[in-house]
Amino acid sequence: METIEQGDAFDPDCPTRLVLDRIGDRWTVLILLTLRDGPRRFTELRRKVNGVTPKVLTQTLRAMERDGLVTREVYAEVPPRVEYTLTALGMSLQTPIQAITDWAEANVGKVMAAREESLRA
Repeated sequence: METIEQGDAFDPDCPTRLVLDRIGDRWTVLILLTLRDGPRRFTELRRKVNGVTPKVLTQTLRAMERDGLVTREVYAEVPPRVEYTLTALGMSLQTPIQAITDWAEANVGKVMAAREESLRA
């Protein structure tokens, strides 16, 4: 299997776009932020990431696991307990994701004002 060390996001055939799609997904970002403090069970994630359906949360977690951002651990208990944890790769996203979150929280008023202004125009 070929290893790509560096990509070109402007090349339509570059897999970098797949990575950007994954980390640009709104549910991925919220799951990453939720898991930064440690492992969480599915129900905890669903409660914290308010608004996500169980189906979409499952799909997103599977994609994140496939992409190496989270691990899923099943404990042999009754009922079975499943926990999701960030991998080292997932943890490496914390700084950029937090920076974007901080920017969004600091500028939400300006963005909403711009939206209101465009609706009046």
